Amino acid sequence: MGRIPQHFIDELIARADIVEVIGSRVQLKKAGREYKACCPFHNEKTPSFWVSPDKQFYHCFGCGKHGTVLGFLMDYDHLAFPEAVEELAARLGLEVPREGGSDGGAPRADEPLYELMARVARFYVESLGREPRAREYLAKRGLSAETLERFQIGYAPNSWSEVLKRFGSDDAQRRRLQETGLIIERERGQTQFSERHYDRFRDRIMFPIRDSRGRVIAFGGRVIDSGEPKYLNSPETVLFHKGRELYGLYETRRARSSLKRLVIVEGYMDAVRLHQEGVEYAVATLGTATTSEHFHRIFRLVSEVVFAFDGDRAGRAAAWRALQQALPEAREGRQIRFLFLPEGHDPDTLVAAEGRAAFEQRLADALPLSEYLVRELSEQSDLAHADGRARFAESARPLYQKLPAGVFRELLLGRLAQVVGLAPERLEELWSKAPGAPAPSAPAARPPERTRTSAGRGSLVRQAIVRLVHFPAIAAEVSPAERSGLEASEEAGIKLLRELLDNLREQPAQISAQVIQRWAGREGGESLQKLLEREEVITDAAAAAGELRAALVRLADLAAERRLQALEAKSRSGPLTTDEMQEFQRLISILGAREARRG
Repeated sequence: MGRIPQHFIDELIARADIVEVIGSRVQLKKAGREYKACCPFHNEKTPSFWVSPDKQFYHCFGCGKHGTVLGFLMDYDHLAFPEAVEELAARLGLEVPREGGSDGGAPRADEPLYELMARVARFYVESLGREPRAREYLAKRGLSAETLERFQIGYAPNSWSEVLKRFGSDDAQRRRLQETGLIIERERGQTQFSERHYDRFRDRIMFPIRDSRGRVIAFGGRVIDSGEPKYLNSPETVLFHKGRELYGLYETRRARSSLKRLVIVEGYMDAVRLHQEGVEYAVATLGTATTSEHFHRIFRLVSEVVFAFDGDRAGRAAAWRALQQALPEAREGRQIRFLFLPEGHDPDTLVAAEGRAAFEQRLADALPLSEYLVRELSEQSDLAHADGRARFAESARPLYQKLPAGVFRELLLGRLAQVVGLAPERLEELWSKAPGAPAPSAPAARPPERTRTSAGRGSLVRQAIVRLVHFPAIAAEVSPAERSGLEASEEAGIKLLRELLDNLREQPAQISAQVIQRWAGREGGESLQKLLEREEVITDAAAAAGELRAALVRLADLAAERRLQALEAKSRSGPLTTDEMQEFQRLISILGAREARRG
């Protein structure tokens, strides 16, 4: 998909009611012109979370969380930015346009597919109510009626064509069934579309797989009795990419406003049962190994992930595959751990036998990635002898090289070197000389120091930025001459002021929240948010415009005065060049004229 245009993001911010959106998730109380609540992002007894309908902005004075309505959706619902835009747009009945994509006003081609999946999911739920054998199976597995409803668990009838008959009344509908993977094409022979196809899922417990907005995008079906495969998943479709999705992630986001950890299990039933027992941060992979896209999604939400595997041979093999996928994502600030369950148990049966507290204690005691790696490689080598330690080192080398540069990589090098019995520097040196080892990369160039963007309390730059943030429309009243006068200024925060003026003249904004959202994640964004949080005595837009222009003129004067002083100092040590003399005279003229106007 293309990039979401800035003008659409601005429109969303302007049209959304932040009080309504936050109020649907948090109990707000009116407090003067604003609203207050106990913060949803940290535990507190006295409300310190404030929502301003005028600024379309929220701020917690306890934990410091703040932002626009999009920022709130990202933090509270654990959404990535595009997902938050989609969520808010859907609430407002708008279609999200994409640069280089289709017209934002046109209906999306995949909407009928989402509608079809929702209808089929409801049909499976209704079919469960008509099938005692399926209900008995789920009751035997310990699932409550509330859990079945929460996860929309259903049943696919034992029929070759029930879904096809109900939802494929014409060729167009049957093609949609095929596009979503709900029906399978037989070997060629029959001429009629309906005769060439049959239902993919038959006589199975059905688990709908939902995306971040709760839309059904695929299904997983589990056999009730014996049969193969035990789990059958939807194929890859335009809606579903198994390497990106995690079963139960939608339910996890809705269950917990503040996520700290995810536990990854292998089966749908495991994830569902853990949720039922109170471990409401369990998700399952969808018949595939954990991918880099999974990890990117996970670490956008949490900093800790625990893989829970059966303790048998298959579970250990799956864990080792997960470790190898995890290595490129392992870095300081992230915790990746591995839990191996007792023989004969999976997460479903273990949490039922032990309860939530005992299971969560096992999660807390799970092996860190570094220790699991060392343990697994140690079991493959006889560390009592030099040749065994050499084998350990050779096995560890390709794994170590997958790690990104950073503190974690250095610490793991020390741990591996300890096992081998060499100094870390020596081990790394030997690895770099090994046949097939990648050539050492040149040290990264040191990044230039970032320009300081803080405007400084009471400074002219701060005054100008505050007025732009509170009344962004006044940027249109700044003349080109007033803007160009800032080019020579070296005041702290001037870079941010210049960028604000340029941005707001090119893409006018009407409310503060639009400005804050544009600078989210950019240099200076935090400074703007802090300035917006402060109460300022600014009467109205007209007054703010006058104060802004006065500040810009004074900043230009200060830059001219400093340049004039520099030229004067240089003239005392030697003659000025022709250009410098002309600049000197021009500056005297400009400053003199301004002083005369003030007088």
